Amino acid sequence: MRHFYKFSILLLVFTVISCSKFDDFLGDGKDDDDDYDDPISVNFQYRSTLQVGGEGASEIAAFDPETNKLFVVNVESTVISVFDISNVDSPVVLSPIDISAFGAPNSVAVHDEMLAVAVEAAVKQDPGQILIFDTETQMLSASYPAGALPDMVTFSPNGKYVIAANEGEPDDNYLNDPEGSITIVNLKSGNIKTADFNSFNSQESSLEDKGFRVFGPNANLAQDVEPEYIVVSADSKTAWVALQENNGVARVNLNSGRVTDIYPLGFKDYSMPGNKIDASNKDGDIILKNWPVFGIYHPDAIEYVNINGAEYIITANEGDAREYEGTPGFIEEERIKDIVLDPTAFPDAAILQEEANLGRLKITTTLGDLDNDGDFDELYSFGARSFTIWTTNGQMVYDSGDDIAFQTSALTPESFNGGKEPTGEFDDRSDDKGAEPEAVEVLNIDDERYILFVGLERNDQVMVYDITNPYAPVFLDILSNDGDDAPEGVLAIPAADSPTGKDLLVVSNEDSGTVSFYENK
Repeated sequence: MRHFYKFSILLLVFTVISCSKFDDFLGDGKDDDDDYDDPISVNFQYRSTLQVGGEGASEIAAFDPETNKLFVVNVESTVISVFDISNVDSPVVLSPIDISAFGAPNSVAVHDEMLAVAVEAAVKQDPGQILIFDTETQMLSASYPAGALPDMVTFSPNGKYVIAANEGEPDDNYLNDPEGSITIVNLKSGNIKTADFNSFNSQESSLEDKGFRVFGPNANLAQDVEPEYIVVSADSKTAWVALQENNGVARVNLNSGRVTDIYPLGFKDYSMPGNKIDASNKDGDIILKNWPVFGIYHPDAIEYVNINGAEYIITANEGDAREYEGTPGFIEEERIKDIVLDPTAFPDAAILQEEANLGRLKITTTLGDLDNDGDFDELYSFGARSFTIWTTNGQMVYDSGDDIAFQTSALTPESFNGGKEPTGEFDDRSDDKGAEPEAVEVLNIDDERYILFVGLERNDQVMVYDITNPYAPVFLDILSNDGDDAPEGVLAIPAADSPTGKDLLVVSNEDSGTVSFYENK
């Protein structure tokens, strides 16, 4: 009994001390010790919209804090449109940068008063270029050769390198299929290195066993890879490159100019809890269910973040099918209602293939016939309808599962899976890739909160999450503006660089040709 009393007294003392500490943590609204700071708020509100042009006039944007210029890839006019956004409510149109003599612009990036532009050749299977302009004078200062179809360009944080992801897409006949590669330009020495994938040709089989895809007609791995998007580590030593069609991420040593690793991303199981999808655009409603289907992650944009010393990469799992309609061409997609399902694997095939169930869902014909007998034992659809946080060696930390579908269906059901009235129809893209997470961007607020923005191409929306704990992100908000259609790029401008003195989000909308600004109030 004495031991019980001693324990009770100790417990009482511990509780009093703990409550006191807890009260200190919560604060009492007073500034007695001046050691309590209000939590950093995250409340992005629509500010204004800039009409750049028509469809294709606004794809990717980059901002120069020295001049307050916003540079926007304008494919419609084959220029880089330029705006002074010192006043985001009344941007000033400046002279554009004409790219037509070089090719078509695909991407822009800014660092230290330099503007880099990724330019594809007139024949996109030919080598492209990286052009460097002075952000003040807008004059061309340098040009560097790149690989076929440089689709994305970025600077390393220290400004030493400018790097392009050369997608290397085939022609429409699928007869000219250049190698995918990464161009690395050392801006200090002028040295150019090309990181290719030839050393991985011998590893094709083992990578495919882990979920990597090499499936183009008559293509080896080096030809088949299509680098899509690049991010660079804070120390400027390493880059990660999304290989969208191939369902993987490559790691690149920038100093040696070599691809050191390929990380297959595997597949998402839509039959598992937390992974429900609406698989039909003919079911008449939002119906989220588990189905015997796998999703191929197919990352588009990729982001890097360092949180409390730990490094992560984040992917927007958009999905992409190869559709080349030339001769002979190559088309990999088919609807489930139009294929033969293995009767043992799918004893309820007739029910599954109804249009209101899985019949409308598009899948790849390059996977799933495990025994090569002409019917499908497994089903693989395009994209994962989510964002994913990975370690820098490709291990999954967190996948948003079906959260995008649940949040958009609950808060904005009229926009669910591609509802874009009056130009689109509610639920229109459920049979394809859903909302299509296309873009990702992270805003670091005072090293205390890390905010993730996820652009949804088909929903015309941007999701906002707090990923300060990358193992347990928290949904915060959905941003949208009437008239904005198909966000292609999202750009966060921290308060220290912002013309408003507050954090800004810049959303480039490809189909509507608009750029919209959101401000953290």
